[in-house]
Amino acid sequence: MGCGSCSTGGGCAPAGCKSNGSCLTGGCGKMEVYDWLSNLDMPSNYKPFPIIEVKFKGARKEFFVNHDNIYLEIGELVAVEGPTGGYDIGHVSLTGELVRMQMKRRKTNADQVTRKVYRKATEADVEKWKVAKSMEWETMHKARTLALDLRLSMKISDVDYQGDKTKATFFYTAEGRVDFRELIKKMAEAFRIRIEMRQIGMRQEAGRLGGIGSCGRELCCSTWLTNFKTVSTAAARYQNLSLNTLKLAGQCGKLKCCLNYELDTYLDALKDIPDRVDSLQTEIGVARHQKTDIFKKLMWFSYPNTEDWIPLKVDRVKEIMAMNKKGQKPVNLKEEAVELVTTAVLDKIPDYENVVGQDSLTRLDDKPRNKGNKNNRNNQNRNKNNAERNDKTARPDKQPKPAQQIKNRPEGNKKENVNAGQPGGNAGAQPGTGQANGGQPSGNRNNRNRNNRRKKPTDKPTK
Repeated sequence: MGCGSCSTGGGCAPAGCKSNGSCLTGGCGKMEVYDWLSNLDMPSNYKPFPIIEVKFKGARKEFFVNHDNIYLEIGELVAVEGPTGGYDIGHVSLTGELVRMQMKRRKTNADQVTRKVYRKATEADVEKWKVAKSMEWETMHKARTLALDLRLSMKISDVDYQGDKTKATFFYTAEGRVDFRELIKKMAEAFRIRIEMRQIGMRQEAGRLGGIGSCGRELCCSTWLTNFKTVSTAAARYQNLSLNTLKLAGQCGKLKCCLNYELDTYLDALKDIPDRVDSLQTEIGVARHQKTDIFKKLMWFSYPNTEDWIPLKVDRVKEIMAMNKKGQKPVNLKEEAVELVTTAVLDKIPDYENVVGQDSLTRLDDKPRNKGNKNNRNNQNRNKNNAERNDKTARPDKQPKPAQQIKNRPEGNKKENVNAGQPGGNAGAQPGTGQANGGQPSGNRNNRNRNNRRKKPTDKPTK
């Protein structure tokens, strides 16, 4: 469960609170109890049960006496008496008659409950409690560093500060006995608080830290499981599970507690299954036992050098075993095989098909570009620019000139202006230049001369 879907209220922290009490409930749905007596009307002379149940970090629950008859509801923060002095902050998990039933289940007498409820938690109490909780992560890592410096074979897995920030409980795991007297002195000097060391097992550590199991759900030990029963490999053997420690072990390194959940059901079903059926004697050979389906009550056998498995009912296996004891043998087990019903999947055309997200997987791949289109586009742009430039420099249509007598030009490098003094000629041209307007070149004549200088394909190269 995550804080994103939390419905307990109380101003949840950002997602991933790690069940450390950031949402003021000690975890989302962790060891929650449903009050099925909340909708019942109590008699007018009913006296509430004076003991309440308070939950703390790590699924720790304790009973306290409400001497002042303070009206409390489930989920409220209260200040209660600490185990060694001071006060602690927790939230109410049970009130009323449910507490009496819970104490009976835990075999706790009312006379054994001595610690009392001080008051409802004030704003100052809550702020101080939040500051203490924010120091737990840093304190745990510093304590680990001190333990490594002293070369102690122990692992500090969690730290729980008291609500008044005067005491901290360090939970650790170790394979053997650890002498941590020097460690306590150094931690007391570093943190300036009272230190309590408490050793827990591997399963308790997994329950405090929490996590996700191989089934995809939260660990049972961190949500609802409180009694840890012994789990043996016989539980896996009865359920026909492979004895693979990697698959059978949980996050604590021990065998999964869920192996005991269905063990009783398997034991009841195994009463009808014959024991120690290794082989069956037939006339064509010995059939070896391969596997058993406990709930369908089917057993598979196979002959040597064959890959076919023959399913038989449990009752028929018992009959063949009785025949073998009398020295009798059936002809062939294949004649007595059970026909297994297989469900065929029919290919049906759906009336509606959701095509969202069914695009081609190669739609984002680089496709080859057509370079010819790019060249054609560039040629079109170049022709368009030339046309615009010619339109800007174009002159209005000229009047037709009168017929002029073409004279033979003298040989030489210079050209004479034959149009000088003629109508429409270049009156202002300088002699020997062939240019008018004070020597300024004519645009049309220059273009014509430039075209004349171009060689034709039929022209022969000059030697």
